[in-house]
Amino acid sequence: MPWIPRGLREGVVTSAYPRRDDGYGAGFSGTVTVAPDLGDAALVRAAAKACPTGAIELTSERPRLDRGRCILCGRCARLAPDTFRVDPGFETAAVARRALVVPPGDGDDAALDEARRTLAARVRVLRRSVHVRHVDAGSDGSEEWEVAALTNPVYDVQRLGIFFTASPKHADLLLVTGVGSTGMSLALRHVYDVMPDPKAVIAVGVDAISGGLLGEGYASGGGVAADVPVDVFVPGSPPSPFGILYGILLATGMLTASLRPSASGAPPEGPAR
Repeated sequence: MPWIPRGLREGVVTSAYPRRDDGYGAGFSGTVTVAPDLGDAALVRAAAKACPTGAIELTSERPRLDRGRCILCGRCARLAPDTFRVDPGFETAAVARRALVVPPGDGDDAALDEARRTLAARVRVLRRSVHVRHVDAGSDGSEEWEVAALTNPVYDVQRLGIFFTASPKHADLLLVTGVGSTGMSLALRHVYDVMPDPKAVIAVGVDAISGGLLGEGYASGGGVAADVPVDVFVPGSPPSPFGILYGILLATGMLTASLRPSASGAPPEGPAR
């Protein structure tokens, strides 16, 4: 049994996230930020024109970038480095679609707080064990690799009481990937309808959020929100397994202060089991 000496040699490989940071976020270029100053207007216009998904909106003050459309190609940061920057981080999921647009607009903070309160009240009972039904609604397969990784020994979401299920009748969360293709519209809605309440929907990847490179057309609804009500949006193309896990914790209300590092650096208690 060669796995025994290998296990003894390598030790524990399972991440301690979200109880404490394991250093992964510093190496993953997971989000694009917009500088407070406009920078060179000509370069900003060039960056907006070069964006393959139209994620950059030009305004009179400074540009705004929609992370729900951004595929993290990095063209904007190369063309206008004084305005756009690709930063590390994977905790980018949001509970409102408008929260993915940076910098935030007037009234966005109040709307985001209300969305958080509404979702937290609805999923309060889902904090012991959570069953997830994953549906591919027309993806390119990249998000599926990241979702599958959640069950391997490194991420091991079962340690947090999160389990994948084949039956929507046993599911608490609906995890959707893909552009929301027209051929999957009825099937996706049926899965949502047969899930018991309370339930929540997570759109994983920019394809599921906005349609990605395809956008909206005859074969795509421009994201899955046209078919099911989305509660949490996880940007990325694809998002990392930790980014997806963060979205799941956000959707279930499991991402509380008890799961974050303490001021003393000691690992806090985990979620209720």
